[in-house]
Amino acid sequence: MRTRVGARLQAALIARARRPAVAALLAGALAIPLATACSPASGGGGPAANGAIEAIGAENEYASVISQVGGGYVHVDAIMSNPSADPHAYEASPAVAREIGSARLIVQNGVGYDTWATTILNAAPDPARKVINVQRLLGLPDSTPNPHLWYDPATMPKVAGAVAAALAAIDPPHAAYFKASAARFTGRLTAWNSALSAFKAASPGAPVATTEPVADYMLEAAGADNLTPWAFQADIMNGVDPAPQDIAAVKALFTGHKVKALLYNQQVTSPLTQSFIATANASGVPVVGVYETMPTPGYDYQSWMLAEVRALTRAVAGLASTPHL
Repeated sequence: MRTRVGARLQAALIARARRPAVAALLAGALAIPLATACSPASGGGGPAANGAIEAIGAENEYASVISQVGGGYVHVDAIMSNPSADPHAYEASPAVAREIGSARLIVQNGVGYDTWATTILNAAPDPARKVINVQRLLGLPDSTPNPHLWYDPATMPKVAGAVAAALAAIDPPHAAYFKASAARFTGRLTAWNSALSAFKAASPGAPVATTEPVADYMLEAAGADNLTPWAFQADIMNGVDPAPQDIAAVKALFTGHKVKALLYNQQVTSPLTQSFIATANASGVPVVGVYETMPTPGYDYQSWMLAEVRALTRAVAGLASTPHL
């Protein structure tokens, strides 16, 4: 089995077993001068020396939103952008801590998904820095079971609006530009929403299975019926061995031809999840790889989400697998 640390277990494990490592990381990062509010580079919360606002998306899907809303007025970096890496097990380096400390705008997911960012921000407070925690923006409790908020079609329009407001506060002369860009961003989500509606109309209640809840919000929006027990999904997400009865129940979904597709986390697999993929293939059930961070290059947030729902549509309607985007 993989050794991924579960989203909600991560903070506790860091505090208990890895406190010296985190302290060393932060000490090393903060010992080097940061481009914070007192630095001429940031101008007390204004644009950087080159005229662009330094901004960070903790995950590259959020960096995509910032880039589209801010345009040439922002310089955006993404911390987690490797589609072959496991975001839940990410460990920030001193270089990342310095980068976050110097940014004027940060967008992070929350729900225990990127607690490393919160740790760094708390260690380098800056009243001029704008931080958008998507969990808080959406009013979600810490107990929210599924942290993959960006797969919910209702999430990113709110994020775009919040980014526009934050950038306007940093750079008031371009407030109208940011507001218009946020509207354009939301308009470009029409194709994804239309594809979700078309799937829902063509395949209402389509039965599917998943290895973990990466795309569950999208499946719900598409009207699909996820037959995988939640306990199994949560165990796989948190790196816990599922109960034998849950393993048997999920395998029976394929051998009994009870589902039309298997969606699995393409970024993180284990011998168990690989065995489910093999069983699905042997049973003639198409498989669809879904991602936790936006595949790059070649995608922005909107085209990525559209590609995911199109892959789901091909699987359910045409018996075609899309293991990789």
